[in-house]
Amino acid sequence: MRKIAKNTLAQDVTLQTLEDAAKRLSNWGKWGPEDELGTLNYISSGDIIVAAALVRKGKAFSLGLDFNQNGPQNTGWGGRFNPIHVMLATGTDAVAGRQEAGKLRYADDMVSMPLQCGTQWDALGHIFYGEKMWNGYDARLVDSTGAKKNSIEKTRAKMIGRGVLLDIPRLLGGDYLEDGYGISNDELDRCAKAQGVEIRRGDFVIVRTGQMEQRLEQKDWGTYAAGPAPGLRFETCEWIHDHQIAAICADTWGCEVRPNESTVAFQPWHWIVIPMIGITMGEIFYLKDLAADCAEDGVYEFLFCAPPLPITGAVGSPINPMAVK
Repeated sequence: MRKIAKNTLAQDVTLQTLEDAAKRLSNWGKWGPEDELGTLNYISSGDIIVAAALVRKGKAFSLGLDFNQNGPQNTGWGGRFNPIHVMLATGTDAVAGRQEAGKLRYADDMVSMPLQCGTQWDALGHIFYGEKMWNGYDARLVDSTGAKKNSIEKTRAKMIGRGVLLDIPRLLGGDYLEDGYGISNDELDRCAKAQGVEIRRGDFVIVRTGQMEQRLEQKDWGTYAAGPAPGLRFETCEWIHDHQIAAICADTWGCEVRPNESTVAFQPWHWIVIPMIGITMGEIFYLKDLAADCAEDGVYEFLFCAPPLPITGAVGSPINPMAVK
């Protein structure tokens, strides 16, 4: 695979930088004091109708990883682990006669997993800025019983609209970006222009770095979870805010470039985009098949649909996102 070498990043995201960005880019109150949807409010019914018309060849792409013990959570960051799948009843039970009392032969199973261990949405209650979360709600409203505000089930009917893929390594002539490569505002704009696609208000923007494909090809996740990664520079907070997109997604563990552009904050981009701008974030998206098809037909827009599991009070949800062309 052809690698795009990492570029030079300035370690300049200070606490003052964060404070300034939080004030400048805040959308608190934009949709009223009770809002819990953030930038998903940008999606109108007309936008969904337009997005549905993008289905021209009836081809669907799953953007979700399989949920199994071979997933990317091999470092245990934040207590996360790969899904544990257990059978409660099996065909061997049935054939062995262990189910005769129930007069039904069947299989049944269960799974235990962190809600953000694979392809997933970060809810607006996932990240706090100081003691506040999206729209100024008190962080203490997320307690041991779950989130009383900004929980994922509030978005259950909102994750549908126009999707746009921005294929950054293809723009730059490679297959994947090296860990530590920071994607700039200019590169996002150049990519859209090169692909002949316009970024519009209410879009679901999906950024491909190629990192996941590189790890899958080498059959080793390595430090994919919480380790060095290509991703969006801190400056893209401005791009996201100015373009009024509905959601941002990527094929990496955390969307933003790692190591971070800060020595004083972990995931500083998260500090701004989720609690201040109010954008729902999709992570660990599988993009290989969609990217190949977009490159083949030159069409980088599609109907996107990725409803969360409506888990009451959750601050994230596993998903199987779909792009339909």
